Amino acid sequence: MRIHCLGGGLVGSFVTRRLVEAGFDVHLYDVVERESPATFHLGDALTSDHSQAEVIVNMLPGSLGNKMTSLLKDSGQRIVDLSFSETTPDTLEDVSSTILWDVGIAPGLSNMLVASAFREFGSLDSVSIKVGGNPQQPDGEWSYMAPFSPHDVIAEYTRPARVIQRGEQVEVPAMSELHSIDANGREMEAFLTDGLRSLLSMPAQKMGEYTVRWPGHIQRYQNTKLSPDELVDAWALDPQRSEFTWMEVCVSSGDETRTWIVEDLGKDGDSSMARTTGLVTACCVIAWIDRPDMFGSGVFAPEDLPDDVIQLVVEVMSAEGVSIELR
Repeated sequence: MRIHCLGGGLVGSFVTRRLVEAGFDVHLYDVVERESPATFHLGDALTSDHSQAEVIVNMLPGSLGNKMTSLLKDSGQRIVDLSFSETTPDTLEDVSSTILWDVGIAPGLSNMLVASAFREFGSLDSVSIKVGGNPQQPDGEWSYMAPFSPHDVIAEYTRPARVIQRGEQVEVPAMSELHSIDANGREMEAFLTDGLRSLLSMPAQKMGEYTVRWPGHIQRYQNTKLSPDELVDAWALDPQRSEFTWMEVCVSSGDETRTWIVEDLGKDGDSSMARTTGLVTACCVIAWIDRPDMFGSGVFAPEDLPDDVIQLVVEVMSAEGVSIELR
């Protein structure tokens, strides 16, 4: 089984290594030289030949990733899209490939947990997703390091957030509903961002996704005079600095509620965001290879995954040391 992994950044390198360890013939494509156990190809993934791949895992940033998936939509291959582009694959028309998109932690695992609750309850009143990857300790400045493309983080902070209010989809300004929260004993802040994506089509009375940051971070961003490129430098990831990823998914229907708390502190040199995102991605790729008939041609979201695959993702993450607690 030949797999092409496109993009060898923080998450891309983790996913690539997991797939190599699972015994697949993995080829990594990047414009930057990477140390990798996979067969490495230095060059532009968009112009490379991917015709020999049976599965393509697109981990290019933002708009580049969207362009790549658009190029592959007629190839007839299986595509896993983790690019988190503002323009999403479900807008593509006449797709003859099979595209599974947004299989990270949020969107990704968050969607799967909401879908599990929906299948259990039959209807949803409210859905709240709060998630963030942050340094373990604030620093009095940005108190933040970007675990994925900083330009994609800036896009989250600037584009309007699509939410569900009274059963209808509406747009509100990004960074709305800023409030304090308790993230496993840490006093942090949460604010609306445009992270629901495919979940917007799931019927519910109220739904929103909130980004979680240390107090003061988003206020500093709102008042900064730094350019996007300067913010990229200011938010540079420091591998020596301890960080964590935390997520709360809370779903209610009538008198029933389900709340999941997911937390990871990183392990064995892998960051928490690489692990919590990449474990989901790799698990979905392997499950799809084991069950090639899981989807026909078209575009599929995380909530379209079968219940047993969702359960497998949770079990694999737990076995790897990611804390997933159902309350």
